Amino acid sequence: MGCVGTVVAAGLASSGHNVLGVDVDHERVAALHTACPPFYEPGLAERMALALERGTVRILRQEQVDEDLGDVAVITVGTPPDQGTCVDLRQVREAVSWIKNTNPRDLVIAMKSTVPPGTGMELMGSELLGTGIGYVANPEFLREGQAIRDWDCPDRIVIGAAPDEVRAVETVKRMHAGIDAQLLVADVTSAEMIKYANNAFLATRISFINEIAAICDSLGASIDAVSEGLALDSRNGVRIYAGMGYGGSCLSKDVEALDMLSRDGGMKAELLQAVAQVNRRQRLLPLRVLQERFSGSLSGVKIGVLGLAFKPGTDDVRDAPALDLIRELAAEGALVASFDPHADGTVQGRLPPSARPVDSVQEAAEGAQALCLVTEWEEIVRADWPAVARSMAPPRLVFDGRNALDLNEMRRLGVEYVGIGRNGIGRERSVIVTELAGCSDNSAGGRNDS
Repeated sequence: MGCVGTVVAAGLASSGHNVLGVDVDHERVAALHTACPPFYEPGLAERMALALERGTVRILRQEQVDEDLGDVAVITVGTPPDQGTCVDLRQVREAVSWIKNTNPRDLVIAMKSTVPPGTGMELMGSELLGTGIGYVANPEFLREGQAIRDWDCPDRIVIGAAPDEVRAVETVKRMHAGIDAQLLVADVTSAEMIKYANNAFLATRISFINEIAAICDSLGASIDAVSEGLALDSRNGVRIYAGMGYGGSCLSKDVEALDMLSRDGGMKAELLQAVAQVNRRQRLLPLRVLQERFSGSLSGVKIGVLGLAFKPGTDDVRDAPALDLIRELAAEGALVASFDPHADGTVQGRLPPSARPVDSVQEAAEGAQALCLVTEWEEIVRADWPAVARSMAPPRLVFDGRNALDLNEMRRLGVEYVGIGRNGIGRERSVIVTELAGCSDNSAGGRNDS
């Protein structure tokens, strides 16, 4: 009943299914009993409250369960990175073992946890062999910050099963009844691979546009015009945005895992290695800009960092670019004030002692010689920037790590504005072209989501 499991439980309950949510974390179970998920996900608390009121969802601690688990057991436990084997599957194996020992009759396991390709076939040939329990790979594609919408209106539903698992496939199809989406039925390993390939493709797109942005800066081109031009080609999909790279619990882990799996298979995934390398470089771009602007020494320089979560719409700070940046700034002796509208709680204990959390953009800007926008929260992008600029101290440098601010407005306010791939010409021409072409919807769907 973490980020994925709670959304799945609430979504299934709202579809009319009877849902039992199970977790080993007593505090989490207690919080969910009051419809207060211990993480920020827009709309989830309201949906969970409605399901609890209707009685379509119950939430128990693992040791409290003494009943038939029903038709489907959906596994949504964590699969964190593991240095030696690319992914730590202990929670998955414990969940499978518990289901096998708890359920007295046949059911279907729907595996939504992200597991390496081949895991399902291995489980079916070992732990589940001869048990009568069906197995389906059923990867999730929920974006943090938009998870409720993604559950209600997914792009696709993927079901991976062995050829003789007709009953399991039909059961999982019924589980998703009422959701209007394209259905893809594949073998187990291919379904697992779809999840990894999907995340690797998203990561590649992000690193690609960031590489193009670096070239734009060196040649005096505008990444805004270039990214809009790319989006006008229907083969390229929605517009992608340059920024400080990807973070979160999925993309980095899955790119690394896929690279390791390829090496185990005797090949070298050079593109994926380059994707990861570009991403590592990207998140420290503001550090290099600041070092250059302050003549190599950041000791005593007051810097505000705006945004801690790895993207807006969530309080998740796992592998967040902001944390890497703040650690490096603190190591350089900078005086850091950080602000995030929702991640203050989740970031506790993860920041160096010299980094001071504050309650607003304005407070982060007070006396700051530089600001780094790392997460494009609406509260940050739509802040009172004239007042923010007045609060800052010279040289009033603003590093826009998500190209979320209007560069012309920033320069009009008298700040030293630095974007990513925007440091040559302005963006007026690209805006005019978009309006003439009538293709302003190409950016729909948000920025580089995972």
